[in-house]
Amino acid sequence: MYQYTSFDRQFVHQRAAQFRDQLTRNLAGELADDDFRPLRLQNGWYIQRHAPMLRVAVPYGELSSRQLRQLARIAREFDRGFGHFTTRQNLQYNWIPLPKSADVMDLLAEVDMHGIQTSGNCIRNITSDAFAGIAADEIVDPRPYCEILRQWSTLHPEFAFLPRKFKIAVSGTVEDRAAIAWHDVGLQLVKNDAGEVGFKVYVGGGMGRTPIIGTITNAFVPWQEILIYLEAVVRVYNRYGRRDNAYKARIKILVKAEGQKFIDAVNTEFTKILEQDVDGREHIIPQSELERVSRHFQDPNGVHPATNGFDPNRTGPAPAAFLRWLERNVHAHRVPGYRAVTLSLKRAGQAPGDATSEQMEAAAQLADRYSLGELRVSHDQNLVLPWVREADLFSVWHAAKEASFATPNIGLLTDMIACPGGDFCALANARSIPVAASITERFDDIDALYDIGDIDVHMSGCMNSCGHHHTGHIGILGVDKDGSEWYQISVAGSDGSTLSGAAVPGKVIGPSFSADEVPDVVEALIDVYLRERQVGEHFIDTARRLGVPPFRAAADAVRRDTAAPVAAKPVAVVETAEAV
Repeated sequence: MYQYTSFDRQFVHQRAAQFRDQLTRNLAGELADDDFRPLRLQNGWYIQRHAPMLRVAVPYGELSSRQLRQLARIAREFDRGFGHFTTRQNLQYNWIPLPKSADVMDLLAEVDMHGIQTSGNCIRNITSDAFAGIAADEIVDPRPYCEILRQWSTLHPEFAFLPRKFKIAVSGTVEDRAAIAWHDVGLQLVKNDAGEVGFKVYVGGGMGRTPIIGTITNAFVPWQEILIYLEAVVRVYNRYGRRDNAYKARIKILVKAEGQKFIDAVNTEFTKILEQDVDGREHIIPQSELERVSRHFQDPNGVHPATNGFDPNRTGPAPAAFLRWLERNVHAHRVPGYRAVTLSLKRAGQAPGDATSEQMEAAAQLADRYSLGELRVSHDQNLVLPWVREADLFSVWHAAKEASFATPNIGLLTDMIACPGGDFCALANARSIPVAASITERFDDIDALYDIGDIDVHMSGCMNSCGHHHTGHIGILGVDKDGSEWYQISVAGSDGSTLSGAAVPGKVIGPSFSADEVPDVVEALIDVYLRERQVGEHFIDTARRLGVPPFRAAADAVRRDTAAPVAAKPVAVVETAEAV
């Protein structure tokens, strides 16, 4: 993991002190709310439906046990005892009183954490594959490059007030597990025929009201020049991106409207930076800098490759529950004798991605005992132990069961992605948590889940798409109908993973459904798959082969004219167009 330098620590402590001063002046009436708003937003503080919400950055998903314990302390002492892990490798709190926010910033700074640029119209938290550095299919470890990007983008003076938020994701593996084509900029590490490392660059991806897949603007940017190329991309966006309409201000709209003209403008700006800007070439990354940062990402002390093959039945027949857990929650590793283990945050009784302070403490203890003190936050809203010895897997399983992390459902229907929705978010049109709970209750038979097999169910409470509903094999979107909550269903979306195929938005199957109809609709869609699937087909394969009509017919068959709409939502304070 990257270890903060004295400069890094001074920086986050000074930022926390600066925020305390701003907060003090705001509470005293000396700094107007409108002036304070952009300052608190770029430190991760929103005003949501019921209370302030803090978004804490977990850069490229890496988290230490010490940091997780501090997050647990904040949840226990300042919130209501839990936090929510998001699809962009952040942690959110929903109940921290604003007068206490500066105290929380100080606690975060104590463990080298912050909420800087987790909100606002700036470059947000850099995300990556949760298995970066350990994946068996890795081409190049993306973490050193992510860290360089983090340092470059943090408080970049030219990009502090972009037309809209700007998100970058990086992948260094054969399989894209970071959904890079769905980001404002997606970076795929590649090697050319000479073995040189560079980036394939996607620009202009995004979800929301207009789902668009990123365009490849450059097939190979040498790693040394990636900061300059990104500088050119963001400059062109900053110069020409729309500021008159928040719904048309994302870079995806500019790229779609201008096409090749956008790419040409980026290439022109790239050349100008190199040839005309004062010290423009200073952003070429030297080998020495990459080596300095890369030293932080060497294998931890104590990692020793083992050649002994892992046999779960070595001492007798292994329990069936353990074997299922091995199949679903345990993943291949590039170091012989090691595995990565997913701690499932998807189980009955809790919202997807939620963890109580006690569970965070338990996960930190698991990391210390079995994973050299390190964890990862995944795009799928789970936690990962990246350095588990194969010899410890049975013990890890027992410990994970005790902490409620061992549900063997990774990649299955109940491992769904869901945003907090209308229970917390001021932007949401509908609630996500009760619907997710009802789906989990409907599909509580583990044998049935295994028969259904791999499937992505993604749910968002509004069009801002924080739950990535566009990418779900089954997507669920909360919509508003005359003040009532309804849900639009789509099928055959893809995030770009191997299972899902090339990134593509799902297709809406018809008019929306009431909340109590959604579990019936999901079951009806699954029934179509079970009835029509061919040998070896996953749900996504069958959905693409059959198309929308049979799924729409099945969903329409479970509509109930008597379905009662949910009561109108209360009036709430809204952070205009500020979503995850």
